[in-house]
Amino acid sequence: MTDVAIDRVERGVDRRMLTNVAYRLLGSMSDAEDVAQETYLRWYRLSETERDAIRTPAAWRVRVATRVCLDILASARHRRERYVGEWLPEPVPGQHFDTPGSSTDPADLIVSDDLVAMAMLVVMDSMTPAERVTFVLREVFRFPFSEIGAIVGRSEAACRQLAVSARRRLEPTRQCTRDDKRHDDTTVALTKALQRGDVETLVALLDPTVTVTNDGGGRVSAALRPIVGADRVIRYLIGVRRREADVDISVANVNGEAGLRMRRNGVTIAVASLEVRDGLITQLWVVRSPDKLTRWNSRAVEATGRLS
Repeated sequence: MTDVAIDRVERGVDRRMLTNVAYRLLGSMSDAEDVAQETYLRWYRLSETERDAIRTPAAWRVRVATRVCLDILASARHRRERYVGEWLPEPVPGQHFDTPGSSTDPADLIVSDDLVAMAMLVVMDSMTPAERVTFVLREVFRFPFSEIGAIVGRSEAACRQLAVSARRRLEPTRQCTRDDKRHDDTTVALTKALQRGDVETLVALLDPTVTVTNDGGGRVSAALRPIVGADRVIRYLIGVRRREADVDISVANVNGEAGLRMRRNGVTIAVASLEVRDGLITQLWVVRSPDKLTRWNSRAVEATGRLS
């Protein structure tokens, strides 16, 4: 591949589109970027005659990227067995998904959907690889079930059923993540309560069955199991705040919606996403693994809150 060709690939909308769909399938931006790179390597390994014979190159590359993702998803289950503590998707600063509202570019339409929200990614991670791929290809790309079946090795009827099953799993989460104003207000209130160590406000914000899930990846200190119940969660949050009094807590755009960013001496040490139902926080996902926070500490990233 020539330098000119590489430059065109790196800056192309098509590559961005592949990265975005792979992130929805894998929950890891670093893996998604590797998938896009591998897809283009396979494209350029084809002869010029072979490339010319492909009627829709973008669709061909999506199919190849999806197959690469399927291989990664199949091996991920074995890797998770060795993972220390709970595994959560990699949180991404909001501007990686922000796009002009009036755009009709296919890639912009892809990044505008709700499948990048942490709550959605967590639910999607519980799906089988075939179910997840079927749902994303159908939901985002509107691929016909016949083509999806060829990719996942299932019949058209089986893929239809996989899509239905996936929608049923995601519907409760979709219903509670669309009230952006309430989500934003709750996030701001939680941030202020943690800044002050305000137990009374925390009690008012948390659902009685609230759960906190930490992902330290074995790299930093983090609870290895989910913390369940408002009383236990409040004790945990207040305890962490006392131990980490020097940490700055602010609202940030996490995967396209309001979340929390924790920094010590300007370095992001944790990013949290939350699920809000009926004005109460039901889930808190806290990513502490440094391997999943590299983009938050990049000089090019300043993920400020949407509610400034």
